Amino acid sequence: MDAHQTETLTLERIKVYDPLLRLLHWWNAAAIVMLAASGQIAEFLEHGPFEDGAWQVHVITGYMLAGGLATRVLWGVFGPARARWSDFWHLQVWLRVLRERRLPAGHGFGHDPLASLAYIVAFGVMVLMVATGLGLAAAQFGAGPLAPWEGVLHDFRHAIKEPHEAGFFVLIGFVVVHVAALVFHERSGQPVAQSMVSGFQYRRLARRAADEDDRQP
Repeated sequence: MDAHQTETLTLERIKVYDPLLRLLHWWNAAAIVMLAASGQIAEFLEHGPFEDGAWQVHVITGYMLAGGLATRVLWGVFGPARARWSDFWHLQVWLRVLRERRLPAGHGFGHDPLASLAYIVAFGVMVLMVATGLGLAAAQFGAGPLAPWEGVLHDFRHAIKEPHEAGFFVLIGFVVVHVAALVFHERSGQPVAQSMVSGFQYRRLARRAADEDDRQP
């Protein structure tokens, strides 16, 4: 009788992400959530007595994101291997996906090749948000490092505001997809979400073994 085969899954664990990288991840994530909330609250309080205060909170939170993003950019240059921008760059994998029209079977430790592409886009959008946010802070409140150009920026505030708002919706979409992907991996038995807490990453190792019942004579 042919032996039925069962698949036994084991997980390999390696420390991948350093403490500063994890701290910056949560810092920037918290800043994005606070920016979204404060922006919506300020819009809700439009023309009310607390509108300016809500926008000030929004601007200050934008400075938090700017600081966290700048530190992340530098850490991507000078940090350990898994924190560097080169760990996000998987050009051959991206080209193979385009050519073969199918997802890669798997990858080693570090940033997922397809997720890395989304992260690069998200970081680019965050840079756009910070740049346009600084412009709006100067144009509308005369605040921030661009305040000396308040008059010029005020004339272009609507042109600055449009990409800022578009970037907001892109980031919210990224957050939704990111969280959904984490839930999917967790439900499939691969603990991914905890990697930005503990720093450990897990990868599946599959082993084929004969079913115990079929080993009986």
